[in-house]
Amino acid sequence: MELLLGIDLGTTGVKLLLINRKGKVISSNSHEYPLSSPKPGWAEQHPDIWWNATIKAIKKITGSLNKNDEIVSVGLSGQMHGLVPLDSSINPIRPSILWCDQRTVEECKIIENKLGKKLIDTVSNPALTGFTAPKILWLKRNEPENYKIMSHFILPKDYIRYKLTGKICTDISDASGTLLLNVKKGVWAEDIIKELGIKKSILPYIAGSEEITGYVTKTASKLTGLKSGTPVVGGGADNTCAAVGTGIVHSGRVSSSIGSSGVVFAHTDNMLVDPETRVHTFNHSVPDNYYLMGVMLSAGLSFKWFRDNLGQKEINIEKQTGKDAYNQLSKSAANIDPGCEGLIFLPYLNGERTPHKDPFARGVFFGLSQRHTREHLVRAVMEGIVYGLMDSIEIIENLGLDIKQIRATGGGGKNKFWRQMQADVFNKPVVTLNNDEGPAYGAALLSGVGVNFYNSIEEAADSTVKIKSIVEPDPDKHDVYSDIHRRYKELYISLKDNFRNIRY
Repeated sequence: MELLLGIDLGTTGVKLLLINRKGKVISSNSHEYPLSSPKPGWAEQHPDIWWNATIKAIKKITGSLNKNDEIVSVGLSGQMHGLVPLDSSINPIRPSILWCDQRTVEECKIIENKLGKKLIDTVSNPALTGFTAPKILWLKRNEPENYKIMSHFILPKDYIRYKLTGKICTDISDASGTLLLNVKKGVWAEDIIKELGIKKSILPYIAGSEEITGYVTKTASKLTGLKSGTPVVGGGADNTCAAVGTGIVHSGRVSSSIGSSGVVFAHTDNMLVDPETRVHTFNHSVPDNYYLMGVMLSAGLSFKWFRDNLGQKEINIEKQTGKDAYNQLSKSAANIDPGCEGLIFLPYLNGERTPHKDPFARGVFFGLSQRHTREHLVRAVMEGIVYGLMDSIEIIENLGLDIKQIRATGGGGKNKFWRQMQADVFNKPVVTLNNDEGPAYGAALLSGVGVNFYNSIEEAADSTVKIKSIVEPDPDKHDVYSDIHRRYKELYISLKDNFRNIRY
């Protein structure tokens, strides 16, 4: 049986999925690895940690194959934005600086001051600490000897590509998150690169997500058990691979993902840019298509904070009976009417990205009265998270995208009560899918397009990703939520200056 392998290089571990032509998961494996923080706000990993973990995971997969099974292609997905600087011998110069690293505040100011409006006109995004370009400038300003010997830079997943194939390149979706790509044209923004004083020679080749970029070498074959000569395709950033794996490959489809963070991902056939840069515009893995993305920093993290600090009863029950603490809490929240009798929660425990771009924002319970119980608090947290997602959906709709359907993934997709809440707040049908395997699944599908299992990325997704369930919005509840969402937005405006005055 011919099989497709998807590799997703995450921040805390690597996950592999093996699927057949119909999209059925045959096997999976994962390996965790540590994240280093040598200074406050820093986040680093050495690329060889990724490779060693990937070797172990692939060997588990190849070791479990039946006699007639064959892995015919490999697709790659991974964490975005991380800087992997390489010397002329293609060895890492230093640990990779990751997407969540915050050391580049000054470099972002330099970029914004130097480029101004040209930044949005060309790369379609503001300079944020997570992006790759500020990291390159940081290296140039703070580690000049390392910058001097840097011969290439790649993104995290592309280090796995190099170790598998010996080829240096990235794909268009990952390149769009560097702040160095002309998103509309899909090529490196040479004028931006020149103005920032970055060496053009370090830029990798940009491949299509479904393009074969190399073949497994004999050395990599011996280490992993993959057959020498197996094609490795371009793959994509974790967000676009997750979108392919959930069928977000047609305009009008949007995913709402509640994990630790909250992500709203909207496919668009035509390039749309928010002039206020509250949502991101990047290149999709689907050729000549784009996506809009809003990110809230503390979605599931807010619910986890409540569970860890105010949900000890549910935690104890889970230990004794195995009943999930989150499900217990959401069941109690269902006893409360929508709107929580005026109680509103702002989920800004770690600042906020979309729509406020405010690192000083903080969490708030507003409107507490003697009538409110712990059940009200639980529901207010869950509602506040969905209001945060609604902020992104509103922006995307106001840019002219007609949203027809929301595909719920992550924790918010597994919880029926939370799915109904999303449908009611968004006033859109919310569906679940036959699989929720994440970026590795999309990477495997992309690899299948590369070897002509499927004629296109759209065909790959449409033939394997199916709707499992659907919830329709309740118009009366939507009216209640709309009024509260308006007040939710006003609260941030009222409290913005106060957040900046907090001392801790």
